[in-house]
Amino acid sequence: MIRVLLADDQVLVRAGFRALLDAQPDVTVVAEAADGDEAVALTRRHRPDLVLMDIRMPVLDGLAATRRITGEPELDGVRVVMLTTFELDEYVFEAIRSGASGFLVKDTEPDELLRAVRAVVAGDALLSPGATRRLIAEFAARSKPPAGAVSLTELTEREREVMALVGIGLSNEEIARRLVVSPLTAKTHVSRAMVKLGARDRAQLVVLAYESGLVRPGWLG
Repeated sequence: MIRVLLADDQVLVRAGFRALLDAQPDVTVVAEAADGDEAVALTRRHRPDLVLMDIRMPVLDGLAATRRITGEPELDGVRVVMLTTFELDEYVFEAIRSGASGFLVKDTEPDELLRAVRAVVAGDALLSPGATRRLIAEFAARSKPPAGAVSLTELTEREREVMALVGIGLSNEEIARRLVVSPLTAKTHVSRAMVKLGARDRAQLVVLAYESGLVRPGWLG
């Protein structure tokens, strides 16, 4: 059972998400929060698998709340997906750097929302290759030059190659085709790179690819 916490200051938005999610046999909403501070407190109390977090909320905004949640070791298993009205909201990119696993536009189709919830809990962050590429393009445009503080010495040559392909937005299937390996092999390399670098999920692996200098802006072919 996937346990979800909803954080949004609009009651009707929360009600709509709850009705959709609770109707699924493998998903349950364990709590609702009307502001970021409450979202952090309820996340600590319930330890959900996933927090659907609105960016703009009173008391404490979604970005600050995400930083608190992803910064607490005891909440390491909690994934955060940002909810935004605009697909390329400027705060989304900082949220990804802070540990969020991806983002959803509030008017996402119900089937896509459900697929995204299941995908993120399974570790497939950023939800789709198309969304990944748009996110990366904007992240690259906003990011500072890499400082080289992230070390990739623990990675094998193939793991570095796979990480670079993740960094330019390729899915496991696309990586498999590019390297002429099976999708399972590609997924294994991605997983090993995440473990070695201590990345929470695929989204953070993308950030590390940029911050290490492995991938640079403009490599979005």
